[in-house]
Amino acid sequence: MSRIGKQPVAIPSGVEVKLEEGKLIAKKGNISQEVDFGDRVKVAIEDNKIVFSPVGDDKQSRAFWGTYRSLTANAIEGLVKGFEKKLEINGVGYRAAVKGKELELQLGFSHPIIYPIPEGIQISVEKNIITIKGHDKQKVGQVAAEIRSFRPPEPYKGKGVKYVDEVIIRKAGKTAKK
Repeated sequence: MSRIGKQPVAIPSGVEVKLEEGKLIAKKGNISQEVDFGDRVKVAIEDNKIVFSPVGDDKQSRAFWGTYRSLTANAIEGLVKGFEKKLEINGVGYRAAVKGKELELQLGFSHPIIYPIPEGIQISVEKNIITIKGHDKQKVGQVAAEIRSFRPPEPYKGKGVKYVDEVIIRKAGKTAKK
């Protein structure tokens, strides 16, 4: 039994939820999120809550039960609150700036890195902190991972792009022979 799948997802006020042939569409204002279930999970809306149940009793159905419940909860939370990731840039001469629909990063290469900001994502830069916001949890995490991949933090001086809450385990450098 899935402990996560058993929990219903509450529908907050201001959010419209519709079920259409294997899809759940959640809307708030002009923003909408879609979760595609196919025929893997039974979904029902009962007194302002979304209830999930597995299609069969096999391992695959039970796995999808909790997964799709989490995806639906994230879609609704994204519409209500939104998601945010923060990245920190460490290094001499390393900096970032938002120019129109692009993020310009100078990370110690001979050229600046121009990253086009995807639709539905807002990026802001304050000093050496890049803040990524959006209503789609997967997209926010993917953008943060792509920006971090341009210059991941190195273990000797800690230079590079890292998550704000990430801890870099430092290594000692070379020591002279006695």
